Amino acid sequence: MGIFTKDIKSMEDLLIHGLHDMYYAEQQIIKSLPDMIEKATNRDLVAGLKGHLEETNKQVERLQKVFEKLGKQPSGTQCPAIDGIIKEADEIASEIEDKAVLDAAIVAAAQAVEHYEICRYGTLIAWAEQLGHDDIVRFLTTNLNEEKAANTKLNTVALRKGVNAKASTAA
Repeated sequence: MGIFTKDIKSMEDLLIHGLHDMYYAEQQIIKSLPDMIEKATNRDLVAGLKGHLEETNKQVERLQKVFEKLGKQPSGTQCPAIDGIIKEADEIASEIEDKAVLDAAIVAAAQAVEHYEICRYGTLIAWAEQLGHDDIVRFLTTNLNEEKAANTKLNTVALRKGVNAKASTAA
């Protein structure tokens, strides 16, 4: 089901499609985070990515509960947006030799993912509220709050923990 196909006839269909999209996205993030963790050299960045991997697994569990409450099977639908963000991050990372610059690129890639997730969860919450699905709003809100916190932690690693400063002095 594509985002603008005739399979989506109602806002309820749109909500379900968005949930399938995020379920897929979270699965792709779980697959890509270990590679980012392996490539990162800044200890605060590594710790943050490891923590977010654990959170992402919990977010998938919450999405499974959302599907259950809606009487749907948890499944994903391919999300070209998250695939593109991850592909771009992989391509850029493969071109960078300097580890300090690579850490800065990893932060940027992770923030692109977080911003996408923040956008999508915010929209899903608004739709769920509009449709009266108060029973799923709390799960989606918890995921949204974790994504916002992860983005804030990435900002801290980049700005206060020296990732950007160290990358800017690389040759």
